[in-house]
Order: sequence, then structure tokens, then C-alpha cells
Amino acid sequence: MVKKAKEEKTVSASMYDTIVRPVITEKSMMVSENGKVTFMVPLDASKDDVKAAVEAIFNVKVEKVNTIRQFGKTKFFRGRKGERSDYKKALVTLADGQNIDVTTGI
Repeated sequence: MVKKAKEEKTVSASMYDTIVRPVITEKSMMVSENGKVTFMVPLDASKDDVKAAVEAIFNVKVEKVNTIRQFGKTKFFRGRKGERSDYKKALVTLADGQNIDVTTGI
């Protein structure tokens, strides 16, 4: 049997720009028990970009990436109308046995 060497992916600065920050909410912590991690990503990031960035930065195997685009709500701030920014989240499903600890460094 021939063992395949684990391929090291090169990490570029643009990959760090693709993963803005992890989403740390009650719901995202519950799904992290099932091997899913949620990240904030730029609005123009594609699923392939997110997959490549997560695999290279965290050295894990990604099975699937789902993205959610959330449009900003109109709110009132001190009696004036304002609007929250649009944002995009990526729900990354990891392969069995893989995990990412997003709570380190907090």
C-alpha cells in the first residue's frame, strides 16, 4: 500500500482576507458539535474561495460550504433613519474527525 503524503497548501494574504472572523453565537456553537463552523466572509467571496482558505489556514479537510447573504435592516438611531451593513456568512462542514477550535484567543 502506498501512503500519500499530506499536501501542504500555501497560505496567502488574500486567504486571511477571505476569513474575516468566526461567528460566535449560541446557534453556531450548537452546530459546531456536529463538525460545522461558521465564519463571516466578504460579500464577494465564493464558496471555492472559502473552502481553499479554511483548508489552508486551519489545515483541515472541508466537505461542504454553504453561504448566507444577509441584507442590512433599516433601523432608527437617535430618531434618525439608518441602515445596518450587509454581510455574508459561510457555514463550513468539516470531514469526520476534523475540528476547528474558534474559541482560542478570546
